Amino acid sequence: MTTVCIVEDDAAVAASLQAMLHSHDFESQVYGTGEDFLTGCVGADCVLIDVRLPGRDGLSTLEAWRQTNTITPAIVMTGHGDVRMAVKAFHAGAQDFVEKPFDADELVARMEVAIDQCAEALRCRKVLDRLTPRESDVLQQVIAGHPNKVIAYNLGISQKTVELHRARVMEKTEAQSLSHLVRIAMKADVAIEAE
Repeated sequence: MTTVCIVEDDAAVAASLQAMLHSHDFESQVYGTGEDFLTGCVGADCVLIDVRLPGRDGLSTLEAWRQTNTITPAIVMTGHGDVRMAVKAFHAGAQDFVEKPFDADELVARMEVAIDQCAEALRCRKVLDRLTPRESDVLQQVIAGHPNKVIAYNLGISQKTVELHRARVMEKTEAQSLSHLVRIAMKADVAIEAE
């Protein structure tokens, strides 16, 4: 069963969220402060976190949590949202940003999208973890758009060796094309540095 951590200091809002999540077959844990969440939340599949919390606010709590958890999706909630606040939420590591009051079905749909996207990112990271260090180097060069000749020069290896590593990268990732390989890398949050 999917577990959601709710970080919300308003007891009535937290209870309403718990009831809504329960009706959609989600389990939930409620934390009234950022500190309680940081010390108590384990094994969550998704986090709903309010911006305004007593003590440490929601965005700084999320930033601190992202130091140890980069996979689990987080959705920031606020009753007073604007574009600047949304941008700050995404910079803090949120996958989504919702304004209160929100429609229950829409919130659940957005949570499911965020959970699916994070599961896909994790799957892509595991695929890329199968690459050797040299294959990872070649991958970085390939997704940056460099031809084999340039990759060979940049890595100090022969063009034939580049072709071999490139073929292994395609095989291990099961990428059907260069664009598919780039999508896998992007989903895994591999930095793409075009030169």
